[in-house]
Amino acid sequence: MPTSAKICGLSTPETVDAAVRGGASHVGFVFFPKSPRDIVPERAGQLETPGHVGRIGVFVDPDDALLAHAVAVARLTGVQLHGDETAERVAAVKARLGIDVWKAVPVRTRTDLEAARAYRGVATRILYDARTPKGTLPGGMGLRFDWKLLDGFQHPLPWALSGGLDTANVAEAIGITNARLVDVSSGVENAPGIKDVDKIAAFCKAVSAC
Repeated sequence: MPTSAKICGLSTPETVDAAVRGGASHVGFVFFPKSPRDIVPERAGQLETPGHVGRIGVFVDPDDALLAHAVAVARLTGVQLHGDETAERVAAVKARLGIDVWKAVPVRTRTDLEAARAYRGVATRILYDARTPKGTLPGGMGLRFDWKLLDGFQHPLPWALSGGLDTANVAEAIGITNARLVDVSSGVENAPGIKDVDKIAAFCKAVSAC
């Protein structure tokens, strides 16, 4: 099964088009005001994608009103919860929205992976991301964790790999982890929140070559 890519933190037609042309299976829109990639649902809804490309909204401990509004207006096919959401909260979100719910699990040590087990039968997918320093943003920092930590781990759910990926290292990451979905944000940027269409194209090409 080939590996696919999710290009996250998109905010312009040009970068969305680059992701689609590159063969990305998913695009991501960040709905978190503290992030340099924050976008309002109305703007995300104006960014067109073909039906086969998933539209994932990224949230950090969102309330129900924001989720419902963003899903409707931005035409999301899934939401990615990147905060401290419990398994109970994830289950409630999935039941309320009726779409895919991904849960990010921050990783620094092998023990951190165990947190994923709490979401078995609750989330649709786990996103393993690098644990960021306390007081910083929960993702999009360009940090990576030791991919070898995933070796031999029995994943409780379908999963994706994130954290510090870029064109230069994604093939190595896929080779080590056997990830079937990789998620990139800062690795295809010229500055925080400023995506580069050439970097998006190169990343997608590197993924498709694996």
